[in-house]
Amino acid sequence: MKIFRQIKTILLAVIVASVVSCTPTQQDKGDEKDFTQYVNPFIGTAFTGHTFPGATYPLGMMQPGPETGNFSWDYCSGYVYDDDRITGFTQNRLNGTGGIDLGDLLMQPFSGEKRDDLSSGFDKATEKASPGYYAVELNDNGVNVEITTAPHVAFHRYTFTEGEPANLLVDFQSGLVWTADRLFTHILDNEVTFESDRMITGWTHRREWVERTYYFAIEFDKPIISSEQLEPRDPREKAPRHILTFDMQDDPTLQMKIAMSTTGVEGAKKNLAAEVNGWDFNEVHQNAKEAWNNYLSRVEIEGTQDDKVNFYTSIYHLYIQPNNIADVDGRYVGPSREIAQSTTGKHYSTLSQWDTFRAAFPMYTILSPEIISDLVNTFVDYSVQKGHLPIWALMGQETYTMISNHSISMIVDAYLKGFDGFDAERAYGEIKKTITESNHYKSDWEIYDQYGYYPFDLIKVESVSRTLECGFSDYAAAQMAKKLGKTEDYEFFMKRAGYYSNLFDKETGTMRPKDSKGEWLSPFDPYALAHADSQVGGHYTEANALQYTWHVLQDIPGLIELMGGKEAAGKLLDYLFNTTQESSNQLSDVTGLIGQYAHGNEPSHHIAYIYSFLDRPEETQRLIRRITTDFYQNKPDGLIGNDDCGQMSAWYMFSAMGFYPMNPVSGELVIGAPQIPKAVIHVGDGKRFTMEAKNLSKENMYVEKVELNGQPYDRKFITYDDIINGSTLVFYMTNSPKK
Repeated sequence: MKIFRQIKTILLAVIVASVVSCTPTQQDKGDEKDFTQYVNPFIGTAFTGHTFPGATYPLGMMQPGPETGNFSWDYCSGYVYDDDRITGFTQNRLNGTGGIDLGDLLMQPFSGEKRDDLSSGFDKATEKASPGYYAVELNDNGVNVEITTAPHVAFHRYTFTEGEPANLLVDFQSGLVWTADRLFTHILDNEVTFESDRMITGWTHRREWVERTYYFAIEFDKPIISSEQLEPRDPREKAPRHILTFDMQDDPTLQMKIAMSTTGVEGAKKNLAAEVNGWDFNEVHQNAKEAWNNYLSRVEIEGTQDDKVNFYTSIYHLYIQPNNIADVDGRYVGPSREIAQSTTGKHYSTLSQWDTFRAAFPMYTILSPEIISDLVNTFVDYSVQKGHLPIWALMGQETYTMISNHSISMIVDAYLKGFDGFDAERAYGEIKKTITESNHYKSDWEIYDQYGYYPFDLIKVESVSRTLECGFSDYAAAQMAKKLGKTEDYEFFMKRAGYYSNLFDKETGTMRPKDSKGEWLSPFDPYALAHADSQVGGHYTEANALQYTWHVLQDIPGLIELMGGKEAAGKLLDYLFNTTQESSNQLSDVTGLIGQYAHGNEPSHHIAYIYSFLDRPEETQRLIRRITTDFYQNKPDGLIGNDDCGQMSAWYMFSAMGFYPMNPVSGELVIGAPQIPKAVIHVGDGKRFTMEAKNLSKENMYVEKVELNGQPYDRKFITYDDIINGSTLVFYMTNSPKK
């Protein structure tokens, strides 16, 4: 089946390119002001990308679009490009994650008589997607579907077969779930009210990745003339399924608006009235398109068509989330499960912090500084309610997915870069509380402080990865403490930041599990992959020892010294990229292998840049070319791993421009090698940062020399200030390595 899907993906890739380019609502390709023409929402919808082609609004709460499957890791977004049937259209989903939830309120239109199976085949040539828009023709159902969205309101337009009844399956029981059996048990309670022949309201309390309640208001532009409630498929179902038939009034088109809220039905109605008061589908689509162009236009690049599509699709994926779940009046329900009022009017969720702290958040600080303080205030308000900063929050609730707490580095990154739209002392207080008070089952600070690492006999899973990642959080906290004048805290956290050295085993050259007696794990397989959320277990997080050994983001020079110096460290790094030995087990998250380097998962993302610290920048330059060429392609299976809420995309954006934030709170971006001829970032106040790669070609992948503002430049990195203050960085490319 997997081979069949891969063959189908190759055959259909050509169709996607034509589908995206011919979306009728896009401006002509000659209009350079319309950057949405370069976005291909189908990238990452096959293989393991877990993206989707639905309608989106930047940072919006809604992501309406097609559902082609359910009940497995493949369907984290509810859509796989290779599928040939659509079961319905749901109102929200996750972008590029490895977890399952959302897929709320499934709608499936059909013309004519009711059938037992209302899923429909569709012709790929009719499937169109662009930022803020999705369309498809349902062959079996005789309906042309178009969808757009506002931040809190999904807008559907269905054109039915003339002369036949116009019907709609409204499935309140549906939702994306891990197993088929969960479809009947994930709804804990539900209430549906037909307020009139054009309005349905209600709420659903459900549990999958998180437990949450969502409220909705559904409005139609035609009256409902009959409603048939279907028999439950299973006695455990708590929510109904209805088939609605409409009085079409000699018009084949039915329009539907669906507003959602975390606070109540009245909140959903307010969102509906504020954002989509009328029935002008094209206006709502145009508003979404303009909102997307606002973000896409912040970087202007030169390059091939594929260069532009890969780059602007990366920006697109970056801003599908975080999602503002606050209503238009600023009210939201967070981890306290009570209605709260946001002081900023925003409350962001769905950040996938374990992934996005690395490159996505640093990219936000450059491209969208206006959202940074709101994000920090969200984290702090969340912590006040929950007792710790968010680890991986979804719809305002905690999933406890992944390890450490990388909201810390995001707050510190913002503070050190000079963002001041939040109370720094209050934010630091929540940071300190989060990493000194054991308020949840993944903290265990007493053990961490007692041993200087997490012993594998006391911490049964992820002991090594947790030690290493907590060390980076400690380092980040220390930097904020230092700037705030908290010397004692600075020294405490910096001591912790060095705990990584306690797990380095010189015999194997790896970060190796150690027990509470100080003894190494034996026998020990550095190739063995671990995943705490599966039956695999183990001491690493979606990785193995060879990969995690390099996860000392805060102190690469110290790690190199620990390894015995640059030459010895270089041999270990060469081995990582060149070994032909395979792991004894496999994980779906660990993909994009070069040796044992795994670009498809985030712990590896900085590793290619370490060669620059070994005085071998040509190796970084060679690897960046290989990774960007092989693992980022303009086709459905063009992403080598989960996009993870924009982190994979942010890696590409930084690397394509020639630099990467190895230490995300340092304000330093390690120089690599650009993959596009030119990029201009509009950084505000009329200032621009310009990157130019002279003589760049397929052969010229190496950097001969660099200039910053017209002067020779030989440092290993540029800074955030270099970018945000406006400057010009010029790379001179050549076909042979230069020291």
